[in-house]
Amino acid sequence: MKKYLIAFVICYAGIIATAEAQVGIFLGPSFGYGPGHGRMHRGYPGQYQNLPPFQPSVNVSFGYGFPNLDKDALPEFTNTYKGNVSSQTGPITGSIDYRFSRAMSIGVLVTHGNVKVPYYDYNNSSAPAFTGSLDNWAIMFNMMNYIPAGERVTPYIRTAIGINTWKQNFTDPAGTKLNLAGNPSELAYQVGLGADFYLSKNAALFIEGGYGKYIVHGGISFKF
Repeated sequence: MKKYLIAFVICYAGIIATAEAQVGIFLGPSFGYGPGHGRMHRGYPGQYQNLPPFQPSVNVSFGYGFPNLDKDALPEFTNTYKGNVSSQTGPITGSIDYRFSRAMSIGVLVTHGNVKVPYYDYNNSSAPAFTGSLDNWAIMFNMMNYIPAGERVTPYIRTAIGINTWKQNFTDPAGTKLNLAGNPSELAYQVGLGADFYLSKNAALFIEGGYGKYIVHGGISFKF
């Protein structure tokens, strides 16, 4: 968990630094007197006036997250412990959002992924006692808060919440299905900080750090 938090902080710092640089380049510095201060300070007044006129849009994005945090939903069993993830896919993500203002959009985020983990017996850890896997689909209400910083870079905050559907499977080393099951949460969520980097007027690459379904997320988005 500690390494995930460090990666998240580094990603956040990079996004903020990029946004500030873009604001400075795009708008240029200005100076003025702040209220109640009697001294000069640096600022960027008229920020939104200098941006192009806003037009509502439908945004469609496709991405891939890593690592798959659904591994944490695999249950614990008496006298066994979980090993490291042996295989994982995704989550693969897709979203469609309506951006109705310069600062916000709402829509739907769908994710799909699977993860497999070996379980070891405390009394015999030389080989897995059995293997557990989870296949997940999640659909979430997706709210994006944007921080306009220029024509090329737009930082954002993602807040998504919805429901999980799970398919569980537990097998012994011979491949025989075991009568085991857990109770993974039906609540799905994702929070993140990211930025869109526009390649053209209607296409952008994005990178995001967060927590919920993934730690790091990247992909491409299109504006219509």
